Amino acid sequence: MERDLPAETGNGHTVTRFSNRLIHEKSPYLLQHAANPVDWYPWGEEAFDRAAREDKPVFLSIGYATCHWCHVMAHESFEDPDVADLLNRDFISIKVDREERPDIDSIYMSVCQMVTGQGGWPLTIIMTPDKKPFFAATYLPKERRFSISGLLEILPRIVQAWHHQRPELLRSSEKIISVLQGRRPDSPGQVPDATLLDDGYEELVLRFDPEYGGFGDAPKFPTPHVLLFLLRYWKRTGKKRALEMAVKTLDALRDGGICDQLGGGFHRYSTDAQWRVPHFEKMLYDQALLLMAYTEAFHATGYDRYRHTAEEIIAYVLRDLPSPEGAFISAEDADSPGGEGAFYLWTYAELEAVLGPEDSTLAARLFSVAPSGNWSGFGHGDRTNILYRSVPQSNLATSLGMVEPELSARLDSLRSRLFAAREKRPRPSRDDKVLADGNGLFIAALAKAARVLGNAQYLSAAERAMTFLLRDMRTGGGSLLHRYRDGEAAIPAFADDYAFVILGLIELYETTFDTHYLSDALALNMLFQAHFLDPQQGGYFSVSDKAEVLFARKKEIYDGAIPSANSVSCENLIRLFRLTGDPAHEEHAHSLARHFGSRVTDNPAAYGWFLCAIDWASWYSQEIVIAGDTGAPDTERMIAAVRSRYLPNCTVLFRSTSAPATALPTLAPFTKDLVRKEGKATVYVCSAHTCSIPITDADALEEVFSR
Repeated sequence: MERDLPAETGNGHTVTRFSNRLIHEKSPYLLQHAANPVDWYPWGEEAFDRAAREDKPVFLSIGYATCHWCHVMAHESFEDPDVADLLNRDFISIKVDREERPDIDSIYMSVCQMVTGQGGWPLTIIMTPDKKPFFAATYLPKERRFSISGLLEILPRIVQAWHHQRPELLRSSEKIISVLQGRRPDSPGQVPDATLLDDGYEELVLRFDPEYGGFGDAPKFPTPHVLLFLLRYWKRTGKKRALEMAVKTLDALRDGGICDQLGGGFHRYSTDAQWRVPHFEKMLYDQALLLMAYTEAFHATGYDRYRHTAEEIIAYVLRDLPSPEGAFISAEDADSPGGEGAFYLWTYAELEAVLGPEDSTLAARLFSVAPSGNWSGFGHGDRTNILYRSVPQSNLATSLGMVEPELSARLDSLRSRLFAAREKRPRPSRDDKVLADGNGLFIAALAKAARVLGNAQYLSAAERAMTFLLRDMRTGGGSLLHRYRDGEAAIPAFADDYAFVILGLIELYETTFDTHYLSDALALNMLFQAHFLDPQQGGYFSVSDKAEVLFARKKEIYDGAIPSANSVSCENLIRLFRLTGDPAHEEHAHSLARHFGSRVTDNPAAYGWFLCAIDWASWYSQEIVIAGDTGAPDTERMIAAVRSRYLPNCTVLFRSTSAPATALPTLAPFTKDLVRKEGKATVYVCSAHTCSIPITDADALEEVFSR
């Protein structure tokens, strides 16, 4: 343990401030713990060598910078000298940022779920010096609270067992490891087809909450990839119930407290069934996935409210989550001075002070604000309000005797004034590291939004972020790196990083038609195949063949809050096949789908993005090739005609006469003979790389889509 000098001073007194080894780390989460009296180590052999040398167990704590209960445990226990004394005397203590090292987190989270039946963060593991766990828990208080034992009780018991019952602890750890290593690989089944999509849909119908939207009981997560599946399933089958479930959920989300009604963007999840009481942290990956869902919902339905919600998500990220280098930072905390969610909460008196009596009355009706409060959680008192909409805006307009456009203009003014007042409050802290996976997802969402909404600024932001990733978050050999912060790119990339960045590149190609993006997607995919593919069974490991492996090299397919790398890769491969005509991509997708087919069949609704990928593979799809002069009016009309349609399983290529003749055919040889006819922009509608007669008239193209 080090002492930092000069010492801090306060109220005329000198205060000694400690720092531990975490002071030299880049992770904001680790740096939050750098002044703890606990003698923390970062993950590394130095810590494990010392544990072996001193014959001590290892205390591993895993969390992330914007995790509310991680903060609670830190303030309660890791800043406490009594807990620190126990840890420093009897354990070697290690801190891990789960967002920097998802591989470590995934293995030990599996242990926690196996041992306790639940998981979450902070994750607490106690293990041997050779990394074998024998105790697992999530949040632990300092002292016993009801049925939950506290650290001051647990740690001495474990030390006692370490010294006097070690064979029993070691047997326990070996049993856990044998289960991890002995999990049988997925037995290859049949390649999933449209039957799986029907089963997934029926399962979602049974789980749907018809009153409040969403699926299952509280706490509720948005799971936007499930909504994407429902939109595409409706498009494919015409089943209105699929669209109704998606619309009900999207409306409930945008009206609920889970949506930041003033600043845009969404909180991580809702603690209640009505979407009113969120867990207040805001994650980049949630913004990305919800942006995809609202963009696609607008494209499918034409409802302006979905366009506005998508635009508000983008406004939030571009305003509050940009990195100085042009990419996007990871998250915004739930906590701020005043406690969890304090930044977002209002009393009626605060509303009135900002807006005055008349406008505050209107705002209170819109946002369900009451003088007595609408919520009293997290110790904020009984006059606190979370802003959410319980009355549809059209109904509110009718009750006020106003037309909806007039009410919308007035409400925009109210929101703007409330937002300006809120900006003067102390902000939640932000986790300012840049992660390749989260950026890949948001770039993909932003590129799609730019294409659907016709916004060049969105495209510029997406391209700027991708330029940064490809320039500054790669090794000399071209491999991706996972994390960038404070001028340093580090940590070899994981499967999520490759899958999500490749997805971003595919979306950028289809928005810009710049063949460099398609070329980069293919190059990254080659690296991904080389280092993550399981050539015997199919599918992709979470870590590369060069990475540290803890007990087992896992393959994930479950689509939780974030879709799995395998699900996204399955879709990527199908799209790359459709874009290039290279059958190797489809063969890898086929092998992946077959490998996970048996597992997914048991509970298809839990694999929303995978269902989207199977939808791509199993439905009649189209590859559209447009040949013409870049920027020419007839070319733009043809592109607009294609983009105006909701064609979720369609790939679009552009053969520019102003580009080198070999630019696209080099990547997609089947386009070699697809050229302009009669000096006009020409469209070829292809299926299985067999193309229609050339179409040179936009009206004729509309007729093709209308069949």
